[in-house]
Amino acid sequence: MIKNNFTYNSIKANKINIDFFFNSESECRCLIILVHGFKGFKDWGFFPFTAEYLVKNGFNVVSFNFSHNGVGKSLTEFDELEKFEKNTISLELEELNEIINISKDGYFNNFKPDYIGLLGHSRGASVSILAASINNFVNSLCCWAPVSKFDRYTERQKSIWKEVGYFEVLNTRTNQLMRMSVDLLNDIELNKDEKLSIEKAVKKLNIPFLIIHGDQDLTVPVRESELIYQWSNKNQTKFEIIESTGHTFDIVHPFSGSNKKFDRVLNLTVDFFINSLNCNKK
Repeated sequence: MIKNNFTYNSIKANKINIDFFFNSESECRCLIILVHGFKGFKDWGFFPFTAEYLVKNGFNVVSFNFSHNGVGKSLTEFDELEKFEKNTISLELEELNEIINISKDGYFNNFKPDYIGLLGHSRGASVSILAASINNFVNSLCCWAPVSKFDRYTERQKSIWKEVGYFEVLNTRTNQLMRMSVDLLNDIELNKDEKLSIEKAVKKLNIPFLIIHGDQDLTVPVRESELIYQWSNKNQTKFEIIESTGHTFDIVHPFSGSNKKFDRVLNLTVDFFINSLNCNKK
């Protein structure tokens, strides 16, 4: 496996760190784009392992950090909290669309994929749903533990948020208080019924769609995936529940190895992409 690092400047002049994984001997013309979630990053826990696993199974892979996810030059620490504060769902959607488009155009080593699949986790899974519903270059979609809505706050929380101008969340892994500007809340409330409506996006999808969720997920309850599946085209969608596991399928950061539950997630994911993308893997 070969990994090349890229720094892409978005249309809004935001710097996006990207990894491109591939096997120079593979003739596969398919690309999988990995999309991290809230308080996630491309080098967190299972993402590098997942990229390697996909490459071993013949695929080409792009993994990236949203420009305002809070992780900067360190690549593994939240050292850009001022950017994290200014992040919005709309910004992430715009950036994912840009990554899809430049991938199709051969930005990475002049490789122009015939088919593109999205693989997202948590909030990144749901941003992937939005992107897949509007970007015709996306041929297949796999979501791990997706959220069914971005408006996840109580009226009391939102009232304080608007009064103070920001809302703080604790990162239990790093013990950092991570501030979110009221711009995020405004973005969600303004666009939740149209551009950021996961329900409407799911109902627009006309591509193969796989949803995977742990039945003991306390961060994003499995009922959210059940709701997404309810909205979906059943002729195109598969829904798999992984028993006795949570939001990250028992994977931790730093990565300390896989397990039987996550191995099942990976196997389901690879089989799905093999069957849903017309990929000649050699």
